[in-house]
Amino acid sequence: MIGRMLRSRNARKLLRDKLAMASLVVILIYTCIGGLVAFTDFCSQYNQEVSADAEAYAQPSAETWRHWLGTDRQKRSIIERALYSIKIALAVGLVTALVSVFVGTLLGAMAGYFGGWVDSVIVWLFSTVQSIPSLLLLLGLSYTARQVFGSGLTAVYIAFCSTYWVGPCRVIRGEAMKIRELEYIEAAEAIGLPRLVILIRHVIPNTLHLSFINFSLLFIGAIKSEVILSFLGLGVVGQPSWGLMINAARNQLNKSYWELGAATVFMFVLVLAFNVFSDGLQDAFDPKAQ
Repeated sequence: MIGRMLRSRNARKLLRDKLAMASLVVILIYTCIGGLVAFTDFCSQYNQEVSADAEAYAQPSAETWRHWLGTDRQKRSIIERALYSIKIALAVGLVTALVSVFVGTLLGAMAGYFGGWVDSVIVWLFSTVQSIPSLLLLLGLSYTARQVFGSGLTAVYIAFCSTYWVGPCRVIRGEAMKIRELEYIEAAEAIGLPRLVILIRHVIPNTLHLSFINFSLLFIGAIKSEVILSFLGLGVVGQPSWGLMINAARNQLNKSYWELGAATVFMFVLVLAFNVFSDGLQDAFDPKAQ
């Protein structure tokens, strides 16, 4: 199914979208940097002082690449911390989007196709989650998860995955309700195929275009939410994060505006690239946009 989608007219339309392809290149550059940070010693000195006699808030200079964006209050290289934060952002976005889209697609397809009490239970579940303000729910879940799992990324993953599945679930449920009325589904039921087989082989594969779009949207949302939680002190601890950098610089803008600027620009470029690429995906694969 995925192979046919990649060879389809929709994929060719996406490839002709120059703005979407440029955004994909930016995303791949970020991904390569995140891979270097994760699997090599690149930016491994993000928590070390630049030098013992360095002045706090050293301004940007061309002395070495680590000084290009200056240093923060603890004399640490800002560019190293900004680059290392790419790993955190991509990890949070990838895990949250994968888990949330998988859970949301499965539950939404079950609710839309099976109907009855299955639909009622799932609708009640996502309606309950959605009735709570998202930021307050994330803060509460993140705080609770930190008490159980510590202050690592696990708490962030749990908080995000517990809430972000709702959007894909609602979208996929609506699509599955339309698919179950189509002739090929009725034909499959008429020849006696089990409903679970029909769900896996026919319903879910025909909602994958929406899953791809939701994946890119959730990726963006998770990155922005991680920055907000880290800014509030309930996100990443012990590792650089754009939210932590913004929080550290907010009271010293006259001395370290470059720290705030670096974190903001790095986040803005990644989020903008994903937004543009998501629009390209939706234009190419969403039947409603044809």
